[in-house]
Amino acid sequence: MRPMLRVTTVLFTLALLLTAPARAENIQDFGDYVVHYNALTTDMIPPMVARENDITRSKNRAMLNVVVLKKVLGASGKPTAAEVSGRAVDLTGKQNTIEFREVRETNAIYYIAEFAVSNEQRLTFDITVTPEGEKEALDVRFRKQFFTD
Repeated sequence: MRPMLRVTTVLFTLALLLTAPARAENIQDFGDYVVHYNALTTDMIPPMVARENDITRSKNRAMLNVVVLKKVLGASGKPTAAEVSGRAVDLTGKQNTIEFREVRETNAIYYIAEFAVSNEQRLTFDITVTPEGEKEALDVRFRKQFFTD
């Protein structure tokens, strides 16, 4: 692994872990697969990590991060390529499609999407994940409120 990728991977993972509440809803177990997800405003991402991953840092922009791991006996899981799509619905019922892009590093695969948010906006996310080689989609649903002020 190149040193810059290792640093980027570590910082990206740390940024996600430090900003994510340690609650069960950030991980969903689907038998052979585990889906990790997190939504946060992009101003919480360290500048170097944002630059390396082409993420716009702003308190009025949010990022949704999805990681799919195939369970492996005796390991924390193998990063797995997947088709990831989703939508966000606000309290008024307005729906926005979320466009994900894949970020690959030596030992990691992330699916990230950026979108605008406003202060105290509460969104319900419906994410569909289809791991490579699988026919069955995995559906993840969660809510997140954003604070930008």
